[in-house]
Amino acid sequence: MIDNLLLFFQAPPLALQVLIDGILVGAILAIPAYGMALVWGVMNVINVAQGELVVMGGFVTLVLFDLGLNPLWSIPAAAVVMYVVGWLLYRLVIFRVVDRDLFISILATFGISILLQQLLNQVFGADIQTADPKLDSWTFFGDTITVAQIKVISFALVIVLGVLLIAFLKRSKLGRAIRATAQNARAARIMGVDTDKVYASTFALNSAICGAAGALVVMTWIIHPFLGILYTVRSFLIVVVAGLGSMGGVVVSALGLGALENYAGFILGAEFQVAFVYLLMVVILILRNLYLRRQRKYLA
Repeated sequence: MIDNLLLFFQAPPLALQVLIDGILVGAILAIPAYGMALVWGVMNVINVAQGELVVMGGFVTLVLFDLGLNPLWSIPAAAVVMYVVGWLLYRLVIFRVVDRDLFISILATFGISILLQQLLNQVFGADIQTADPKLDSWTFFGDTITVAQIKVISFALVIVLGVLLIAFLKRSKLGRAIRATAQNARAARIMGVDTDKVYASTFALNSAICGAAGALVVMTWIIHPFLGILYTVRSFLIVVVAGLGSMGGVVVSALGLGALENYAGFILGAEFQVAFVYLLMVVILILRNLYLRRQRKYLA
């Protein structure tokens, strides 16, 4: 570990390489995290199956890739397919736990998570899979810095998707209804907003977002049916740090997590990278709890 840390001082370009890779990773993590924040803020539901929706979107892209479609063009298709999946999940399960205790939603979506994992395992198998977009890498500073083109494209697509989401929520009729329901569902119902339709659309939109993120994940890294929990934990961690309703906060938090996770993986070793994410989540939850306690004492 010490030797790996000393490498940053002996080879500064290496530290820059790890930072760039971490930021590009964090950009992709921002998308499912914002979807989780949207569902949590509007419906008061913590979606433990968030990562499985990402993985399912990746498998949709993989199927289209096997049929001969360039994986980059499969991103909209993955989003559309996952929108339908999200709407069906809402009509079958999620509508029963809206406005219920938060713990009930965690249990319900945890059950969905297990079901989707096993379904994907039965259909696609447990092997690691990827969809190669056939893109090269750029090199800088005498080949000391390497940046994969697919990661840069993913970063740009994440920004475009974020802008479209913000525009949709601010300017469309459904987007305004979603925002009104998030602020006060009872008042929105009194004003004539069909909150059940809003909830269904919100969860379906979240699934579509995860589908697009899954398409980027399968092109950038790998997927398998049991990988979803990592994206759920990362999304939850990002939302806890950023708070609900802040796209900018989610992006900054995701970029920070991506950089920290990449540095931890390099310094501690790849085998401890996942453990670092879980440890970081525990630390942040403890610190947030202490902060909330101090706030309550101050207000009292």
